[in-house]
Amino acid sequence: MPHSIAIHGHFYQPPRENPFTGEMPRERGAEPYHDYNEKITVECYQPNAEAGNFDRISFNIGPTLINWLAQYQPRTYARIVQADRVYQQTRGAGNAIAQSAHHTILPLARRRDKITQIAWGISSFRFRFQRQPRGLWLPEMAVDLPTLQILSEHGLSFTILSEEQVRGDLRMGSGPYRVRLPDGGYFAVFVRDRFLSNQLSFDMAHIADGRKWLEWNLRARNRLALIATDGETFGHHHRDGVRLLSDLLQPDAAGYEVVALTEYLRTHPPTIEIEVNERTAWSCSHGLARWDTGCGCTPGDSGWKPVLRSALDLLADEIDAIYQYETRRLLANPWRLIEHYIDVVLGKIQATTLVREMAAGSLTGAQLSRVAQLAQAQLHRQRMFSSCGWFFEQLDRPEPRYVVAQAMRAIQLVKQATEIDLGPNFHDALCAARCGPAPRPIGDPTIRTAADLYDEWKTKNYT
Repeated sequence: MPHSIAIHGHFYQPPRENPFTGEMPRERGAEPYHDYNEKITVECYQPNAEAGNFDRISFNIGPTLINWLAQYQPRTYARIVQADRVYQQTRGAGNAIAQSAHHTILPLARRRDKITQIAWGISSFRFRFQRQPRGLWLPEMAVDLPTLQILSEHGLSFTILSEEQVRGDLRMGSGPYRVRLPDGGYFAVFVRDRFLSNQLSFDMAHIADGRKWLEWNLRARNRLALIATDGETFGHHHRDGVRLLSDLLQPDAAGYEVVALTEYLRTHPPTIEIEVNERTAWSCSHGLARWDTGCGCTPGDSGWKPVLRSALDLLADEIDAIYQYETRRLLANPWRLIEHYIDVVLGKIQATTLVREMAAGSLTGAQLSRVAQLAQAQLHRQRMFSSCGWFFEQLDRPEPRYVVAQAMRAIQLVKQATEIDLGPNFHDALCAARCGPAPRPIGDPTIRTAADLYDEWKTKNYT
């Protein structure tokens, strides 16, 4: 009986558009391409689609990335969607799974934000792949039991974690296993083979023959083995990655069979119960500190990270309070409108039409417009928690700039709708988020605090 291997690619890019104009800026380092979405498409998404690699891997594509592909790379987008459709037709289960919407670290998020991110991810998947997903990729594999509970409540069956995130009897290899939920039910978890995944991700240059490498390593594994890694590994991070992945997936490969997770779960239901190490992630050995308090994963002074998060948490509370107050008599269920606002993002419905459908009664044109602006503010409020804002060590990188810009766009929309300006207090809170201990000398343009990022955008007359 051949060994079973699943290779899962996590494909993701944040929304790179200027939140004030909707235009994609030219990005330094992406040359000769306009931006990194274009660059990575040419290096990774397009060649993998053309090589047929999406036909056989298990994969997820972040909603923001697949939305961009649909608009700007329709042939690659169509080929990826077709891969899942054909897999579904021939195997009875698709090989794509969903992802929550904006790469928010869900265990650090409020329950309401967990629900929104997961619901938006499912809705995006249904719109793109025309079916209900069975599994969902957690950003950075960051996990806690309340998040798994919400996944189950939304009709999902499984997720993927790494070996260091679970404890218990792992004799079934990569699983699936079952985890007991707070309500007493169970949720399925596949456990990635950390050694194989990391070797392929970080040591690919030393793998001369992919099939021989995999056959050799699978000899000691008598159950399913799961390799899970960033999809951009294949072509962007490693230029030879497309060819190597194609070799690993060849149907005539001796010694192992390639399977997709949804298909495998259908024929191998979990029987062994394991436990989750809560508030852990695959890319931080310090729990979730990388995106919260700061840790040794990023060298230097990470003191700005908890301050930036606290400032955004406070801003989110203020935006939510205004939204609830302004819509309390106008909407039958204010949060139901936000849960369905993803339909506006996907272009399925106009914002004012959606508001009218959710209204508790007849609304004036001014009321429709005001509620639509506040709902759009909630979109940018969600985007300001994208994990990339805290992933690296430097405050003046593009990623922290991105989350501050999203916050400023949410502030702008709230002000337009209600004349309440949350900007000054937010700016003051950002002043404490320093990228170094020294104060900024007068006249020095160097970014020293998150407030400097705010001021950068302000000089462009976006506030």
